[in-house]
Amino acid sequence: MNRIPIAEVEKTLAAVLRKLGFAPERANLCARLFAETTRDGVYTHGINRFPRFVETIRNGMVNPGAKPEATARFGAIERWDGQRGPGNLNALAAMDRALALARAHGVGCAAMANTNHWMRGGTYGWQAAEAGMIGICWTNTMPNLPPWGGAEPVFGNNPLVIAVPRAAGPVVLDMAMSQFSYGALESYRKRGEMLPVDGGWDAEGKLTRDPGAIEQSRRVLPVGYWKGSGLAMVLDMAAAMITLGRATHEIVADPLLETAVSQMFLAINPEAFGPAPRAAQIANEVVASVAGSPAAAHHASVRYPGEQTLRTRTENMKLGLPVEPEVWTQILAM
Repeated sequence: MNRIPIAEVEKTLAAVLRKLGFAPERANLCARLFAETTRDGVYTHGINRFPRFVETIRNGMVNPGAKPEATARFGAIERWDGQRGPGNLNALAAMDRALALARAHGVGCAAMANTNHWMRGGTYGWQAAEAGMIGICWTNTMPNLPPWGGAEPVFGNNPLVIAVPRAAGPVVLDMAMSQFSYGALESYRKRGEMLPVDGGWDAEGKLTRDPGAIEQSRRVLPVGYWKGSGLAMVLDMAAAMITLGRATHEIVADPLLETAVSQMFLAINPEAFGPAPRAAQIANEVVASVAGSPAAAHHASVRYPGEQTLRTRTENMKLGLPVEPEVWTQILAM
């Protein structure tokens, strides 16, 4: 595994994006988002995913020059058309708009149709939390998750992000509706490792920890079994209904052709009623109650969502971003 300084990574990715038609400022921002995703330890959606992103630009699924446009406004809620622009840039702009609405109204919602894969969903949770807001966002995806009792993918694994601001480190939950994302399955398979718990069904319909068998069957296990299946369904419905965009069953089930997805971005201002020191105290008390609880056998400590991210970020900024040699060679050739 190569270790490359983040500045070099950003410069290299931006150079590729400029060649693909990105304006310099947008190329720099898009490159930074990819680099920061790897910096924070979400390797499946950072630099390792960049070659696939480039392919979706080349095949016309992503329009590098497109920017989102507002199509309807009503108080604290707005509807936007992503124009099939770069998903991470669209999502960053949508959450930024939700934050602006929350400053004005206490809550804000930007609903975006016709956009593309947002890469790491947690990016927009951190964006909200670092602005002092509670952030909630989700997206639908191509069909890649079977409904409970089903044999074929009908739902998306529809990632959900909930972020809570905290001065000592935000709490950021970033989860798909499948026990393991397809990116995680790929990572385990490439390392030759089995999953720590059952992650889906094999071709014979048996629960398995074999990531390769699950990739072949395309029957990933929903989180919470039927509960995750139901949550995937309602997240899809809510996103499509509010954006008036596509639902999962209307999205092409091919990672290189997946486009025109629907996404929701909500922000809540904890200080809508004025300074809220008690709110910050509550956040700290909740984290303390978790951190102070006894660890189970075979676990060194208890962790909360987002805690490990800060540690990984510090390590990768010091040592350089970990990049698979074949991926970096592929990017340099671009």
